[in-house]
Amino acid sequence: MTSSASSAADVVIVGGAVMGSSTAYHLLADSGFKGRVVVVEKDPTYQLSASALSAASIRQQYSSAVNIRISLYGIHFLRNIAEYLTVDGDTPEIGLREGGYLYCASEAGEPILRENQALQAAEGADILFLKPDELKRRFPWLNVEDLAAGTWGRSGEGWFDGWGLLQAFRKKARSLGAEYVKGEVAEVERDGNRVTAVRLKDGTRIACGALINCAGSGGRAIAEMAGISIPVQAKRRYVFTFSCREPVENCPLLIDTSGAYVRPEGEGNFICGASPEADVDPDWSDDDPASQEIDFSFFEEFIWPSLAHRVPAFEAIKPGRAWSGPYDMSLLDHNAIIGRAAEVENFYLCNGFSGHGLQQAAAVGRGLSELIVHGGYRTLDLSELGYERVVANRPLLERNVI
Repeated sequence: MTSSASSAADVVIVGGAVMGSSTAYHLLADSGFKGRVVVVEKDPTYQLSASALSAASIRQQYSSAVNIRISLYGIHFLRNIAEYLTVDGDTPEIGLREGGYLYCASEAGEPILRENQALQAAEGADILFLKPDELKRRFPWLNVEDLAAGTWGRSGEGWFDGWGLLQAFRKKARSLGAEYVKGEVAEVERDGNRVTAVRLKDGTRIACGALINCAGSGGRAIAEMAGISIPVQAKRRYVFTFSCREPVENCPLLIDTSGAYVRPEGEGNFICGASPEADVDPDWSDDDPASQEIDFSFFEEFIWPSLAHRVPAFEAIKPGRAWSGPYDMSLLDHNAIIGRAAEVENFYLCNGFSGHGLQQAAAVGRGLSELIVHGGYRTLDLSELGYERVVANRPLLERNVI
């Protein structure tokens, strides 16, 4: 499209990273959909997208059933990615490794961990509840002296190549006819309770039958253009890397009682991070390099000491590179806001994933496509994550937030 051009699409998706590309793929793969899909992406390099910069992992260790079900489908999708996303015989390689998550709990946290594990097991997730002696047998390098219990995903949890998944969704969507347009939305046009078009900064106008907001860290701004308020704020998160000479064999993605996490990344190498306390949690802006700076003191003063206490081998490490990335936090309850924006009937939200986007992309893209094509969820009911809870100020409690 050229400047000041005008066109029309049945569905316009704002944001072409993993959520936008998953939704485009699922729409076009649905035999009931025959329309045109245009994906508007302001930066096709995705260099500042959460999809490219996150720790790229998947778990079923949530405290809400809907999130467990989403990730159970997510691991099925990743295991069978060749069935879904192969293009012309080219099968995506995402390096899925089911090393499990290991949540550690003190005496105070043990009852919650036990309750969560019972729900996870009831939903079909392969999560084990382990006492300190069992933890020590499975993970001899683990300091269990101040632990009361742990829960470990024996299968179905782990990590993968997030960049590879994003590109696989995008390639498949394009092969099915999705059109990707480089541009930034400057205006959302409304007529009463319907969105009629988006206008890009270069003047291009795209009329739309439906508009889906998959804009990640820019999601709140897109919603505001449509007259919708969502409690989503882009926050800054860091990923630090280090190497360790002493072997830490069969290391899962470990979440310490402090909130710090660590997981393997190749032989002898690890990545780690944590969420800062709310009163010192920095915001992120795609347009402000200062908001993307890395605070190495956070690693030196909090993350490393926490991990070295839990895994004594980490007392002697060699720090490596680090990076920061956006984290579109749902301020209401750390859960995504998915589905129709009530007062704007053809505007759909896909925002506030709070670090869960890559692992939830398959189920959410499928769900949004069902809403648009069939008028309701047909496979997995995502209505608990709907915008209605925002309007009612009714948080969906999630205890397991990283």
